[in-house]
Amino acid sequence: MSRNPDRLVLFTDAVAAIAITLLVLPLVELANEPLKHPVEVLTHHRDQIGSFVLSFVVIARLWLTHHRMFAHVKRYSNSLVLWNIGWLFTTVLLPFPTELVGRYGGEHFTVAFYMGTVLASSICLSALTLLIHRDPDIQDPENPLDDQYLASGVATTVLIVVALVLALAVPGVNYFSLLLLLLTPVVVRVWNRRRRVTS
Repeated sequence: MSRNPDRLVLFTDAVAAIAITLLVLPLVELANEPLKHPVEVLTHHRDQIGSFVLSFVVIARLWLTHHRMFAHVKRYSNSLVLWNIGWLFTTVLLPFPTELVGRYGGEHFTVAFYMGTVLASSICLSALTLLIHRDPDIQDPENPLDDQYLASGVATTVLIVVALVLALAVPGVNYFSLLLLLLTPVVVRVWNRRRRVTS
């Protein structure tokens, strides 16, 4: 049986595209509200618009990571498919906590649900990276997945955990703690430096 990953990639891309499209549907409904001026749609629904932009960026970033990762895959395994389905689940789920963010903002459960979903997605991506990196039957020998991908995936997951704890522990921080993800390249550089010193 062929284990070419193309069908898996096409299916994954289609599901991610649907998920990212679903984000905008609640905003489309806002246009039907009877307001005096169209600008009021924007001013009265800043939270919904903000949550849409946040989740669009999150899904786009996660998909881009997934897309680049699968460029190193020559064939799939059952484990790869299962972790990929787990990642798709978190991607398809994200529009739901996004809608809750738009309605309830920084309420603790909403913050935990939203960021927990993003964390679960990152864990699935890290697991996929580890599978590809460690299994020569999956990885393309002409285009191997280097240690940088693995370090970046783990660093991202750790930073999301820190962001979640920070968002729940410090009032008013909320989703701004996700800006910690900008530190991912810095964490990877520090990891590489320490690795060179110890080797």
